[in-house]
Amino acid sequence: MKLSVIIVNYNVKHFLEQCLISVLAAAEHCDCEVFVVDNNSVDGSCAMVKSKFPQVILIENKKNYGFSYANNQAIRESKGEYVLLLNPDTVVQEYTFKLVRDFMDSHPDAGGLGVKMIDGKGRFLPESKRGLPTPEVAFYKIFGLSKIFKNSRRFGQYHLNYLSKDEIHKIDVLSGAFMLLRRSVLDEIGLLDESFFMYGEDIDISYRIIKAGYNNYYFPGTTIIHYKGESTKKGSINYVVVFYNAMIIFAKKHFSGRNAGIMIAMIKLAIYFRALLAIFYRFGRSIITPLVDATIIISGFLVLTPLWAELTHGVKDYYPEKLLYYALAGYVLIWLFSLLFSGGYDRPVKIKNVYRGILAGTIMILALYSLLPVEYRFSRALILLGSAWTILLLPLTRLLLGITGRSVFEVSYPQKKRVAIVGSKKESEDLIVQLNNKNPRIKIVAFVNPNENSENNDFFAGNLSQLEEIIQINKIDEIIFCSKDLTAQQIIQTMLSLNNSALDYKIASPDGFSVIGSNSINTTAELYNIDINSIIKPENKRNKRVLDFVISLVILMFFPILIFFIRKPWRAFVNLLNILQGNKSFVAYYDKNIDTTFLPKIKKGVFTTADLLNEKDKNIENINSRNIMYAKDYKIIQDLFIILKSWKNLGQD
Repeated sequence: MKLSVIIVNYNVKHFLEQCLISVLAAAEHCDCEVFVVDNNSVDGSCAMVKSKFPQVILIENKKNYGFSYANNQAIRESKGEYVLLLNPDTVVQEYTFKLVRDFMDSHPDAGGLGVKMIDGKGRFLPESKRGLPTPEVAFYKIFGLSKIFKNSRRFGQYHLNYLSKDEIHKIDVLSGAFMLLRRSVLDEIGLLDESFFMYGEDIDISYRIIKAGYNNYYFPGTTIIHYKGESTKKGSINYVVVFYNAMIIFAKKHFSGRNAGIMIAMIKLAIYFRALLAIFYRFGRSIITPLVDATIIISGFLVLTPLWAELTHGVKDYYPEKLLYYALAGYVLIWLFSLLFSGGYDRPVKIKNVYRGILAGTIMILALYSLLPVEYRFSRALILLGSAWTILLLPLTRLLLGITGRSVFEVSYPQKKRVAIVGSKKESEDLIVQLNNKNPRIKIVAFVNPNENSENNDFFAGNLSQLEEIIQINKIDEIIFCSKDLTAQQIIQTMLSLNNSALDYKIASPDGFSVIGSNSINTTAELYNIDINSIIKPENKRNKRVLDFVISLVILMFFPILIFFIRKPWRAFVNLLNILQGNKSFVAYYDKNIDTTFLPKIKKGVFTTADLLNEKDKNIENINSRNIMYAKDYKIIQDLFIILKSWKNLGQD
């Protein structure tokens, strides 16, 4: 056997299929075997390989052990003189394997080989050829000098940009996307280092090849496509931390003393630097839409006020300038806060929430206007004109910004719900008939095996223990549980453990002809929504925080009087400050000797959900029930009742 091709896959089924088509076409010109090692994907990758590529040797892992571990599994089983580690998001040419095989045959000094790579738009990928990340090279890379002076022989060493991409070169580091290795060299230096879970293993093995006296080559005689960034979110902080931590492992392993210390310090500094940039980026994303809204509202009043003044009073400058500015600032703040608490700044934005926020803000402005002394009143007509301007232009602006395709301006349009069914094959199939016949607004995209430890067949995307990954991969909006296959406890604990406020949950009755909610049974195929995670829905989190802020502020204002009625007043004062700052909440779960780890995470409270219970009723069953109902059916009035009953105990720990 001349060549063993090894592809490690994790939830990129469609890329893997395209990759295997190209690999098998290239295999016709070279004696080779093909391995796919699947790291417990939940997107149907294994079923696809079995049905469409039976000639491929499939290794199905029941856990994601990492890139290095998975490659080593297949390397140990492989028989080829050469081993090719290939990413699933690549496409090779028909003669790629033949060309790289011939090159390796004619260059016995070659321990490893990489090829010219382009991305999905045909752009050359600079990681096709890389230098060793010594402390000096790492410094230039981390702080952007290699990007600014990319063609410099000194600063451009990370990607060796000063070397022609169209000529053969000896290089230091091969890319893990396409890494051809000589088996005899692997036998000498060992397999991939499994302490690298993801990233860094290609640098490590490339360096070990060179240290053993062999060369790594960049070979542009064939070109492959690498859909870089499809399988990992490379701009995320998580990626930065994982990647740079891999560099720390490499530095500790291969550099000694001072060099290792310098490199590790630089890497840690880079992590903090990138994290700081991410914070500024997120802050910018969070304020850009309110800034746009404020600009639109202000410009509307600046245009409308002189026109209305001239029309009604014959003078453009009729309204006092100071009054105009104060009134305008007040209007803008009220509308912005109303939009915030109505969900107008949630992403993706729902236009109905924008309308609701504007209308609520207008009503609030008019109500406050009527309470002001006459000398401070501006113009009711201008408020209505400004409201008309706002209600017309704000939603329109949202829609126009949504066309830009930027995620910060994404608009939510009505579409079919993507549904996953948790249940046995028979129950799921029976439910499909009911749902598809009665509800055209849903799309069933995944089936989940209710048995956590069972082997999955091609029907299921995965089992119950993999539900969170299935939701992420398939972009699930709603989960339906088949109660015939799951106990009520399993269903509730699964719902709570997901801790996902964006999901809707429903339960199909054992007979399959109705859907049972928490309090009633609806008619055939009508879906009753169980809002199990309602306490962490954005609107409820906002409402809870507003209540905490307002009540704590009011109590602090009257604290000199209330101090005579509150037990442990000094401790109460500290609690109020913590609540005002957002470190605590007035009400939280009762958690003394009670397991609350499966409940949605909320701030620690001064009072608890059990404070309305009589002492004789404070048993584990009742307290658990209170905690679950608080999480499932949260209403702001519940917090008010508990605060009103318990406020004298505000000083408790």
